[in-house]
Amino acid sequence: TDINIYRQLAGGVTTALQLHGSANPMGGQSETVKWRWGSDAAGLKFDGAKPGVKFALGENVKQANWGDAFTTRYPQSRLGVEQIMLDRFNAARDYIARQDAWSKNKRGPAPRRDLRLEALAEILRGERVVHIHSYRQDEILMFARLAKQYGFTPATFTHILEGYKVADALAGIEAGASTFSDWWAIKMVVYDAIPYNASIMMRAGVLTSLNSDSDEMARRLNAEAGKLRKYGRLTDEEALATVTINPAKQIRVGDRIGSLEPGKDADFVLWNMHPLSSMARAEQTWIEGRKYFDRGEDAQLQRAVVA
Repeated sequence: TDINIYRQLAGGVTTALQLHGSANPMGGQSETVKWRWGSDAAGLKFDGAKPGVKFALGENVKQANWGDAFTTRYPQSRLGVEQIMLDRFNAARDYIARQDAWSKNKRGPAPRRDLRLEALAEILRGERVVHIHSYRQDEILMFARLAKQYGFTPATFTHILEGYKVADALAGIEAGASTFSDWWAIKMVVYDAIPYNASIMMRAGVLTSLNSDSDEMARRLNAEAGKLRKYGRLTDEEALATVTINPAKQIRVGDRIGSLEPGKDADFVLWNMHPLSSMARAEQTWIEGRKYFDRGEDAQLQRAVVA
């Protein structure tokens, strides 16, 4: 019943990867949804989408600038964040080994089930992907090396406003990057952000997309992509890909959405002009061949309400 679902459709958005906040180094599991306005919660789920989980780095995790009343939780440093991750991944490895050993001989009671370690075990097995909130180059490099050490590929480094400094490292582990078009200097960790970040990462071979971080920006992603024509001189196709096929590949559903091809889900938007224009409006938004938003019908409904 959230009106923001309808507003997303009005902005030409069909699918979203929903991630929670960034207060924890290793956070909760994510949900990929299609904005099927009128469905119940279960009806929004993107069936078959690969499971994900939200990780985070930076000021939020170590509670920088939260005030003395809040700085009571471990970790209190960036080194502590890394140690938490190392500790938990090692614990997950041991958990897998205990499960495998028991499955092999079935002697004694089965290992006690631990849902947190199961989620981490899924990451190590390649069954669940990581989307990690990040900003600074040192933290990005830390997690890139950690992921390589444990043998998994991060689906996306989200925000990643210093990604341009370490784009070669991201490309080297085939990690994706999901950034903002022109946000910078909003807090200390983004003072080195530049509007050319997305284009530099793309030129370095990094699969790059734009993220919203708010319900308001999410319904203007086409205009955000349009800014990349100015910042980095991307082609129309490259810019549009940052809000279509590239994020679809990052959330591992590129075989079903993100482009118009036979056999895909028939999710598409009809625009009144070039979609990268800030003046463009979504006239119709379709999901799986069904129309979920029509600007003409919306106008009729608004007139009926006024009457």
